Amino acid sequence: MIDGAILAQAEALLAACRQRGLKIATAESCTGGLVAGALTAIAGSSDVVERGFVTYSNEAKVEAIGVDADLIGEHGAVSEPVARAMATGALARSRADLAVAVTGIAGPGGGSAAKPVGLVHFAVAMRTGKVLHREERLGDIGRSEVRRLSVAVALTMLEEACAGA
Repeated sequence: MIDGAILAQAEALLAACRQRGLKIATAESCTGGLVAGALTAIAGSSDVVERGFVTYSNEAKVEAIGVDADLIGEHGAVSEPVARAMATGALARSRADLAVAVTGIAGPGGGSAAKPVGLVHFAVAMRTGKVLHREERLGDIGRSEVRRLSVAVALTMLEEACAGA
């Protein structure tokens, strides 16, 4: 699942964060730890990767990173407000400077007309208080491909946040 392009992207991100003295935390749902896995596949990543949370269930989102259960009830786990809350919660519960969150519907089932398979919400929270969000509709392209592309998007968002930090 972690291909050469993603490993190269992870390596470049780690170098950029290392240069700026920034640490990263992850809060992952549909990617199940693959963002943290891509980063930690690079030797020496421990000076940048602070910690990762795999919050696959709604309960884990609430208990581990403090997402408000009412927020999930109102908007659903796959939503902009929940992605933002996941990122800010991971940042608050870590010593990181940047936290990325990923929540989506990888499929093959679980989608609806409003929230189809391939819908993924991403957020990056920064210690400055800024939170970035991105919504991707990757399509029903297969579970592995949704997850692989989601890792690439998450790393890209972290690169953007690192450059702006």
